[in-house]
Amino acid sequence: MKLGVLTVLFQDRPLETVLDHVSKMGLQAIELGTGAYPGNAHCDPVVLLKDPSALQAFRKAIQDRGLMVSALSCHGNPLHPDRTVAANYDRVYRDTVRLAAEMGVGVVNLFSGCPGDSDGAKYPNWVTCAWPPDFAELLKWQWEEKVIPYWQEAGPFAEKMGVKLAFEMHPGFVVYNPETLLRLRSAVGPVIGANYDPSHLYWQGIDPVASIRALGSAIHHVHAKDTFIDPYNTAINGVLDTKSYADLALRSWTFRTVGYGHDQNSWRALVSALRLVGYDYVLSIEHEDPLASIDEGFSKAVSFLKDVLLTEQPSAMWWA
Repeated sequence: MKLGVLTVLFQDRPLETVLDHVSKMGLQAIELGTGAYPGNAHCDPVVLLKDPSALQAFRKAIQDRGLMVSALSCHGNPLHPDRTVAANYDRVYRDTVRLAAEMGVGVVNLFSGCPGDSDGAKYPNWVTCAWPPDFAELLKWQWEEKVIPYWQEAGPFAEKMGVKLAFEMHPGFVVYNPETLLRLRSAVGPVIGANYDPSHLYWQGIDPVASIRALGSAIHHVHAKDTFIDPYNTAINGVLDTKSYADLALRSWTFRTVGYGHDQNSWRALVSALRLVGYDYVLSIEHEDPLASIDEGFSKAVSFLKDVLLTEQPSAMWWA
């Protein structure tokens, strides 16, 4: 396995400065935002696709530092009920896939999206329970009329270009756990897989080892991000929490850099489970820790993961 980083945390710094820093820290890979929620500070598909010389210089800057691009990331909501908003996210998605194919990057990270409650809706509507019966009917409509039809066209678009789609299982979108990820994969095909980010699963009560084994070969990419679950606040209010991410002392859970939510043994078990199902690609650090600076949170994650990752192929079992 290789260690990488989603460079969005360094979006205020020039790309070459970021590449130098990442290389000096001993990482092997970078993940680049290409628009939508991650922004495109380091990688704008519109610019790079129309200028071959700019694309060549871009690729050379990365390769000269011994780095690879593990994925391009364009997390957005192409199923948004506002057609103008949805069309913009769809454009970013397709430009990202085209750029990935041009660069030889095999994975695009993204969200599944979430529709509204009707064709005339203004906002997305994420269904979290089956009763009252309106919710079950709405969920059926969303999947059958919006989710599956869109991805049955958008998925093969990527597949024809040799690009796999890695969906982050994120609450607020229709794909938020292994069951919903595998449902979409079943409807569309193996081009659909997971960008396995345990931080969004931890607070839902999902066990990393069990969920990794359930997903198996459907894992296309992995994010290294942690979550601290506050036992006091969770005991009172549960894990569904709509308070601002800034209300740290009152929230049921908070994103943390790896090692500050779960211990080394937990992450070793996660890495071992990934190896067990055949995943041998990149763990990409995503830093969204409100209690740590960008540089300290990043360096802590790098140090922690270097002790956790299994980077060499296993030896032959001479004892068996």
